[in-house]
Parts: sequence; structure tokens; C-alpha cells
Amino acid sequence: MIPWVELDEAEIPGEAGTLRLKQRGGEFSIMLGANELMNSRLSGSEEALAELAAERIAGRDRPSVLIGGLGMGFTLRAALAVLPRDARIVVAELVPAVIAWARGPMAEVFEGSLDDPRVEIHEGDVTALIAASQNGFDAILLDVDNGPDGLTRGDNDRLYSLSGLAASKRALRKGGVLAIWSAHPDDRFTARLKKSGFETEAKTVRAHRKKRGLKHVVWLGISRRAKNVFADTASRSSG
Repeated sequence: MIPWVELDEAEIPGEAGTLRLKQRGGEFSIMLGANELMNSRLSGSEEALAELAAERIAGRDRPSVLIGGLGMGFTLRAALAVLPRDARIVVAELVPAVIAWARGPMAEVFEGSLDDPRVEIHEGDVTALIAASQNGFDAILLDVDNGPDGLTRGDNDRLYSLSGLAASKRALRKGGVLAIWSAHPDDRFTARLKKSGFETEAKTVRAHRKKRGLKHVVWLGISRRAKNVFADTASRSSG
């Protein structure tokens, strides 16, 4: 069997964790300690993240989409395949080395997707980008960490808290969709998404594009109505 070769490593900003890029023949893996965060052979659920979100905003003129987490580019490539030519796709990636890997050793995996004129790369925290946006996106796709039950950064909890979900809701246009990838189901997060005012659906999707193997989860939250969770809570408390 061909052995794995470690190509590079990168510190995660603000954390003690280190990402490692490994290669075995034509296969790539990004590791955090003993945990494999992603593998170039398993792209089905990341592609489903983009495809399911795009279905919910089909027919919109000049749709604007934010992808949190570049990873191995599977969500980006799937979005480019299904979104119209006038779409705008912003990809936020916190770890600069991941962007360098995409243009370097993993260039064949990305198939030139970073050079598509619809794509903008934002080097920084997607949480800050969401907080700075208001009615700016038709869809927000989050493939950050392992989902709400994260492995890499404690700060990722801010994305999936009530306040983080409220920020995503403000950043979406009316009828926009928040799509979230996760390695595991989480009934508590489903309830939190509903409490935040999203019309919520949890989809089970396969990790392998041939629809076999591991199962992952994609949450879809549609922003249709205004709801201030904190104001509602305060009102109930005062009553």
C-alpha cells in the first residue's frame, strides 16, 4: 500500500491546534491530530450542501452566496456548477495555508475553481464577515469545523449559538437560506435553529458521491419572518 506523506502543516489562528495536509498517491487528507477533517475521496455531503441550498434560491437574479470554509473546494465547485453565471460567491477561509494548498499541491482537486470570475476569496473569520453584513446574501453555506459540535475552534460555537444564528439571519435577504454541514445529527441544534426563526429541515446525506458509506447532516434554515429571540425571551420573563 502506498504510504501517506505529510506535505505541510498550519496553525489555526487563535487556537493551539495544527492542521496537517497529507497525500497518498492522488488522495489528499487534512488532519487535526488523529481526526481526519476531510478527504479528497469523500465529497458527496459537501456537494449536497451547495446543491440543496441552490435549490432553495433557484430563479433569483444575481444571487449572492457566502461559503464559510474552503476545505478541499467541494462545496465551491458544486455551487459553481448549479448557480447562474451572474452569481457572486464569497468564500471565507480562516487559515491562509488552506488557500495556499488549494493553489499548490491540491490544484488538481480544485480544477481551477478559484479562478472563476464569480468567486471572491476572503481570508478571515466567516463569523466576522457575517456580523458585518445585513441583507447581503441569498444563501450562507457553513462547512466550518465538524458542525455545531466542533473539533477545531472554540470560537466556532459563536456561529451556532442563538446570537450567531441571529447574525446569520440578519445577513440573509428575505427568503434566504442558511445551510449548515455537520458530521453528526444534533436534535438540540435543530431546535435552536427553529427557535431562531428559521423554517428548518435536517437532511441526511451520504459522504460518498456514489451515495454510500458514512452519513452526514445538512440543515436548511429558510429566513421568512422576523423574530427577535432575545426580545421574546425578555417579554416572557417580564410577563
